[in-house]
Amino acid sequence: MNNKFFKVYTRIRSLREDHDLTQKKIATILNMSQTGYSKYETGENDIPTRILINLSLYYDTSIDYLLGITDEPKPYARSKNLEDMDINGDGR
Repeated sequence: MNNKFFKVYTRIRSLREDHDLTQKKIATILNMSQTGYSKYETGENDIPTRILINLSLYYDTSIDYLLGITDEPKPYARSKNLEDMDINGDGR
């Protein structure tokens, strides 16, 4: 498989490190275990859409950037209805 498909794993690790966060801290922010988050960075588990959305919001970037589709970290204009989205998947 081409290495460009694995860019997401190195990108989320780099963003975490650039923000001086441990895996445990970003896992807490994402409301998950450190082990679960670690599996995203190593590529052992696929990253769910909900987590990609939360990471893009936290790091103020686009999902395309996280996935390696673009090298432009600047996010797209956010939807005005973003506040209404259930990004945590918990109905709140």
